[in-house]
Amino acid sequence: MSKVTCDMSMSLDGYVTGLKQSLEEPFGEGVGERLHRWMVEEPERHSDVLDAIVAAGAFIMGRNMFAPSRGAWDLEWRGWWGEEPPYHAPVFVLTHHAREPLEMKGGTTFHFVTEGIEAALTRAREVAGDRDVAIAGGAATVNQYLAAGLLDELRVHTVPLILGRGERLFDGVEDTELRPVGDAWGTELVTHVTYQVVR
Repeated sequence: MSKVTCDMSMSLDGYVTGLKQSLEEPFGEGVGERLHRWMVEEPERHSDVLDAIVAAGAFIMGRNMFAPSRGAWDLEWRGWWGEEPPYHAPVFVLTHHAREPLEMKGGTTFHFVTEGIEAALTRAREVAGDRDVAIAGGAATVNQYLAAGLLDELRVHTVPLILGRGERLFDGVEDTELRPVGDAWGTELVTHVTYQVVR
């Protein structure tokens, strides 16, 4: 049976991005690539993890993960990833502003959902079939799915870094039990732990 999964790179103090995301600093002020160095500098050591991140049949993300702007869409904006995003599957973007689907190279089509998290999940499950649906981020989106009890598996990639500010994983999430699945492992840049979300 397919699952709803999530992968998040996180600082030791729980932050997954910094504050003031912008075109110049997509991960927030002062963060740069520090939370994702393990992906860039050691891809061969984490190849199974990286493969799992993009293995889902559909993805869901928040508006802030797709674009730095707020309010009405800049229709020239086509995402952070260039013409061929890494998803290669349908991506459902949560937003308050409607927009026509955006088809990209490599099999990624962004669909913009204004009806909320459950509607996005229903649509994602329909297209994913028996493959998993992945909640791609950011923190507010993941926290909404956790708080609603809609996430099955959370894969946390903890980076030995203290940010002290930003968007924090688990904010607003209460009475949620996480059960480790398998052993934690990693390198000097990151520790990987998979959790089952206990219902």
